[in-house]
Amino acid sequence: MPITVPAYGKEAAGRLASMADVTADDGALRRFLHGLPGVDAVGLEARAATLGTRSIKTTAKAYAIDLGISMIDLTTLEGADTPGKVRALCAKGIHPDPTDRTSPQVAAICVYPDMVATAKEALGDSGIHVASVATAFPAGRAALPVKLADTRDAVAAGADEIDMVIDRGAFLSGRYMDVFEEIKAVKEACARPDGSAAHLKVIFETGELQTYDNVRRVSWLAMLAGADFIKTSTGKVAVNATPPVTLLMLEAVRDLHAATGVQVGVKPAGGIRTTKDAIKYLVMVNETLGEPWLTADWFRFGASSLLNDLLMQRQKLSTGRYSGPDYVTVD
Repeated sequence: MPITVPAYGKEAAGRLASMADVTADDGALRRFLHGLPGVDAVGLEARAATLGTRSIKTTAKAYAIDLGISMIDLTTLEGADTPGKVRALCAKGIHPDPTDRTSPQVAAICVYPDMVATAKEALGDSGIHVASVATAFPAGRAALPVKLADTRDAVAAGADEIDMVIDRGAFLSGRYMDVFEEIKAVKEACARPDGSAAHLKVIFETGELQTYDNVRRVSWLAMLAGADFIKTSTGKVAVNATPPVTLLMLEAVRDLHAATGVQVGVKPAGGIRTTKDAIKYLVMVNETLGEPWLTADWFRFGASSLLNDLLMQRQKLSTGRYSGPDYVTVD
């Protein structure tokens, strides 16, 4: 079934305008971000660990597996990527299990900007979105005009979603307004001539942000700047998504929604490889944000290797036996 991801539109922007005073200038933004409650690290980690112990029954597990498959951004971001590899990945995204056409499709195919047109053509009218990393992914070390050109090229090529990376150096040195304005500029670059816009996911690279307090601050900063999704990681560093960090981001999304009514999505990326891990994250979403976020519209997994484990577990529930990794395609 085609996936329609709601864009961050004028209505949401209008509701965020009620908080415009906190982004009026650098001093106001700094006071707001540093005025957020400090994170209780022990409590956060204990809560994440407790949620990770929840067990679910077989029927719920089958539902969770299909839900997890439908939330995956199937990704190839290598220097050796070829059009053939991208087309093969798109084919897998459309039919993850060629032996069972009841398997859901993935949410999106994520590629570099120069592969967007290839992916768009290969996916056709499947309803699967094309996501493109931009803004000098994964380091984010480029001048703003270069980042904006990167974004516009991807959107012009047909990208439905843009995954941008923030300037971690600017954030860690306290230049919050610089990061805020950059996100806003990239958001504007996502606009299309017909008035629609590509969906914007903002990547924090949480493994480089040093503290939980910084994760809370950057979550609010990105959401106030117009992020449709907030995303943990590029998957290109040693420490990527973790349950405590993801829980903290979910709580920030919950608090923004309570304050403004604006709904923002969350995408943990990197290091989520097993069905058991995926279900822990889905439990966390349900317990923190509730059922409205349990769709690909508002929650994604940036974890391509996860798909094969989900497929093997799905086959196990269907046949009663493990099929093994030889029964699924290798990306």
